[in-house]
Amino acid sequence: MNFSQIPPLPRLLILLGLVLLAAGLVAWALHGRGGWWQWLGRLPGDIRIERDNFLFYAPITTMLLLSLLASLVLRLIRHWWG
Repeated sequence: MNFSQIPPLPRLLILLGLVLLAAGLVAWALHGRGGWWQWLGRLPGDIRIERDNFLFYAPITTMLLLSLLASLVLRLIRHWWG
């Protein structure tokens, strides 16, 4: 079976899975070396409250930014695949 013969939705899911796998492998390989992604999770608007025996963390701004990025990527994919 050729990749172009796979129906559109499963093809999109396969592509997204491969992209996520590649991103995970790159992040794993670069873990602990410092870099541009270390600001992720420490943006203004990310809430972090530390008390004795208590930690509350809500990365609101980071999640909004990642959601915007994912929306843009999906929009580009939909534009290319018609």
